[in-house]
Amino acid sequence: MVASMRTPRLDRPTAGRSKVLAWALWDCGSTGMNAIVSTFVFSVYLTGSVGQGLPGGASPASWLGRTLTIAGLVVAILAPVTGVLVQAPHRRRTALTVLTALAAMSTSAMCFIHDDVAYLAPGLALLALTAACGDLASVPYNAMLRQLATPQNSGRVSGLGWAAGYFGSVVLLLLLYFGFIAGDGPTRGLLGIAVDDGHNIRMAMLMTAAWFVVFAMPLLLTAHTFSPAAQVESPATGVLSGYRQLWSDLKVEWARDRNLVYYLVVSAVFRDGLAGVFAFGAVLGVSVYGISQADVLVFGVVASTLAAVGAIVGGQLDDRIGGKPVIVVSLSALIVICAGLMAVHGPVAFWICGLLLALFVGPTQSAARTSLLRMAGESKEGVAFGLYTMTGRAAAFLAPWLFFVFVDWFHADRAGLGGLIVVLAAGLIGLLFVRIPRHSRVDC
Repeated sequence: MVASMRTPRLDRPTAGRSKVLAWALWDCGSTGMNAIVSTFVFSVYLTGSVGQGLPGGASPASWLGRTLTIAGLVVAILAPVTGVLVQAPHRRRTALTVLTALAAMSTSAMCFIHDDVAYLAPGLALLALTAACGDLASVPYNAMLRQLATPQNSGRVSGLGWAAGYFGSVVLLLLLYFGFIAGDGPTRGLLGIAVDDGHNIRMAMLMTAAWFVVFAMPLLLTAHTFSPAAQVESPATGVLSGYRQLWSDLKVEWARDRNLVYYLVVSAVFRDGLAGVFAFGAVLGVSVYGISQADVLVFGVVASTLAAVGAIVGGQLDDRIGGKPVIVVSLSALIVICAGLMAVHGPVAFWICGLLLALFVGPTQSAARTSLLRMAGESKEGVAFGLYTMTGRAAAFLAPWLFFVFVDWFHADRAGLGGLIVVLAAGLIGLLFVRIPRHSRVDC
């Protein structure tokens, strides 16, 4: 069992494999759900079908952007206090259960969104609720990593979680594609579900919700058996007291190690660059490099698989050489590949460069999480990951903004890659000035 804060030890044993697997399976379900709801299926259904014929000047895509902006602001406001409230390990399971249930229920409710413009607003509201709950759930989920891993193997455990998430996305995408979406005519997929009134998409959302619940249950049923990372109770008992405690913790962390605050800002920048690579990769593949819309889904499956492999390999390197070198090398590679992609043409070049990008995204995401864990004070994992989520949301405008600025300046879609390079480079340069320990300071 993991040693308490009062008797920190370097050689404390790690949690059993079954508990680590249960933790990783939650990521498998959550990431798969987010891929379907926010990226590949439901958001496309809303903007491409439900929102057609929308009166007024704003397009369905514009309303989708506004909705996600509101969801992001809600997360930015609530993530820090969520982190404070889950400082006590026993509260993590409760918070994760509530947020998981809300996300699953809002996803299943998407089956009531018919292919009619009158359903656009409730559809967007459900999408925003799912996205916000998923982001907030990552706060107690990430904080549990301290209860499962030692400083020596946290990179491998974190990498396993990211890999499980990517593989979950791949499997769920394939299941929905072949079961509900593939084919032509009035019915689709191997299940032969009618496409009229968006019936096949609506049924796919029920399966997506069920997928999340099934893979979340092992963690929700066993989290109470995880060894507490520290025997320290949070004094916060409500929202307002939570924010007061947050301010107090921020002052303490600033005095203890300003590098943690610097890292939160820097990581928010480069993580937004990673999000931009995912968000605009498929768009550029179709509009600039000539791949078909059908091939985009295939590309997403292969790219997610490579990202999972990269997360596993990166986790191994993280434990050997530390998180910072992994992130620096990965960001450098991403910048070089993006620059090369700006100079090439054709589907083959996009496949090669795009898959290389996916390979280096996984290690960056995994190492970013373990680096924060190693910098956070004992019993402050919840606060640290709450701020991690909040700062990530606060910087979420950078990549989309610079992408479209570069497109407008140079009147070419491929120039948007230049904007992504600027964001990635800014994060890389900032990271060079942050000191990140190879192992958790409180345990070494």
